[in-house]
Amino acid sequence: MPELPEVEITARRLNSALTGATVESALAPGMVTMKTFDPPLDSLAGRQITAVRRAGKMPIVELGDLSLLIHLMSAGRLQLFDTRASLRDKRSRLLLRIADDGRELRLREFGTQQRAWAKLLPTDAVATDEAVATLGPEAYPDLPLDEFAALIDQPRHLHPLLRDQRVIAGIGRSWVDEILWEAKLSPFRQGNDLGEDEIETLHDAIGDVMGRTLEHYEEVVGDSLPDKAPMPLKVHRHTGEPCPRCGETLAAVFFKDHVTTYCPAEQTGGRVLKDRRLSRLLK
Repeated sequence: MPELPEVEITARRLNSALTGATVESALAPGMVTMKTFDPPLDSLAGRQITAVRRAGKMPIVELGDLSLLIHLMSAGRLQLFDTRASLRDKRSRLLLRIADDGRELRLREFGTQQRAWAKLLPTDAVATDEAVATLGPEAYPDLPLDEFAALIDQPRHLHPLLRDQRVIAGIGRSWVDEILWEAKLSPFRQGNDLGEDEIETLHDAIGDVMGRTLEHYEEVVGDSLPDKAPMPLKVHRHTGEPCPRCGETLAAVFFKDHVTTYCPAEQTGGRVLKDRRLSRLLK
């Protein structure tokens, strides 16, 4: 799933490219994509795009007093194309066709589940929509340390706690591995088990990882957004490889729908959990 850095760079590029552009037409080939019907999607025809921003992992396309709130789910991508898609394109879920120059803002989904969705809402109602109103504070750039400390003071493992969008918005499976590795903390430590120094280290790690990643994207992502951003991952997806810091073999815990990667030497006191069904590593 695209996370805060990927959605942020998408919003920045689209905001630069589309602000002031006029929508010629709006279509939703994905039959289950639109979660609202009033106002109708075709009411966007003739409107100018006034901004593209994000809330957590969700892009928001503002068109004056109406806005499209988009949830990419695990396989959605929001991209700008110079040419228009065929309505028979099975990946296309939502199309905003730009007047005059033939460009098209396209929500595509790679996969068969069709979980990506969009809502057309009054702009002043976006903040109160359930998907946005239930978000915790943004993970980056301005999450105060004292607020962060209060948020994670819970008897929950750090890995799912930091991924909970109701606690902190923007972090997902990829970057939580990177953040916990940066902070040298076990994914299985509990939030309310951290000392003051560890809380500060974790807080700083979030800012450092998010900041470096966005700097990386600013350098390597051009005006044409790729299907997948070139993620500067050090540990996530690198199970079995040497830890970039100490050289220890990176280990992983395999869950039903995701993998948690960590350095045993630096994060779990040398303990390795290869399969959650065979062993239990809770601290």
